[in-house]
Amino acid sequence: MVPNRIAAAREYLKRMDLDALLVTSMHNIRYFSGFTGSDGVVVISGDGLWFLTDSRYRTQAEEEVHGFSLIEYRRKLEECAALLGEQGFVRVGFEASSVTVAQHALLKEAFPSGTLVALPGEFDSMRAVKDQEELAALEKIATLASHAFLALIPEIKPGVTERRLALRLEWLLREAGADAASFDFIVASGPRGGLPHAHPTDRAIGFGELVTFDFGGVLGGYCSDETVTVAVGSADLRQQEIYRTVKEAHDLALELVRPGVTCREVDAAARDHITGKGFGEFFGHGTGHGVGLDIHEKPVVSLRSEEILEEGMVITIEPGIYLPQWGGVRIEDTLCVTRDGSRILTKVPKELMILGT
Repeated sequence: MVPNRIAAAREYLKRMDLDALLVTSMHNIRYFSGFTGSDGVVVISGDGLWFLTDSRYRTQAEEEVHGFSLIEYRRKLEECAALLGEQGFVRVGFEASSVTVAQHALLKEAFPSGTLVALPGEFDSMRAVKDQEELAALEKIATLASHAFLALIPEIKPGVTERRLALRLEWLLREAGADAASFDFIVASGPRGGLPHAHPTDRAIGFGELVTFDFGGVLGGYCSDETVTVAVGSADLRQQEIYRTVKEAHDLALELVRPGVTCREVDAAARDHITGKGFGEFFGHGTGHGVGLDIHEKPVVSLRSEEILEEGMVITIEPGIYLPQWGGVRIEDTLCVTRDGSRILTKVPKELMILGT
């Protein structure tokens, strides 16, 4: 797995006319080296590989990182810069998104013989197409998270607080085997459903309200992401209309997913439907995003995206409608792009469920 990724990185070096890559984000460090700790640096050149970390992780690195020269540092950036200089590198690409201005200044001062080149977004795109091992990991955590939500269903009823349900869902997820939650869960009931990223509160869920759950887990470094909106007790005609509109948008976008289609086209399928039903101003975010070692990664499924879907990409489809003071609906599945379409990895049915009756 890792050798293929190193080969891709070296092709990127040639394309960008670089002597080496300085990899500092932990997700990319894990991707290229297999290291699962929380501090380190990877340096990749055309014919060399170096892994740098401190004394806390030396033994772990020896067990997890293979094919790299291992260097233990005390002063991280200074010793990285020293390595670059010793190897005679001139043009070195760095991850601008994970290097602060202060860190860049220190690197530049410690590496006077070279030029630091900020890597464009294309660098992170190398993680967009998943291999079979990654796809298996993503499906496993998606299944665990979905089953945790299905186990929570009997507890979703009037009078239960948002916070209680969020804590129970995370407990069920961890009990099922997940390492952690992939983000802070969203549980938004009644009018709070109009907030796309509402945090759970001590608000008690009322009869006849919609509740949106956005949740996911992490297993072996890989993330899941799923959103389910349910009705508690009953659903009136307005709630059913809005739910139906979002579900139709979700299905239209999902049906379009296949290799060769642009992410912008997928977004448009959902957005145009919601707009045509008169709710366009209430759908402000993108229709989806990539999922992998990070909960949000390439490709981005939005109206401005020029990225093209490829077999092996894993993305979300998550249209929503959010009405201030009324509430909202979001429906999200994670799916893998296959040779001739897509396969849904998340498992919770997306027809409107009326719970707690």
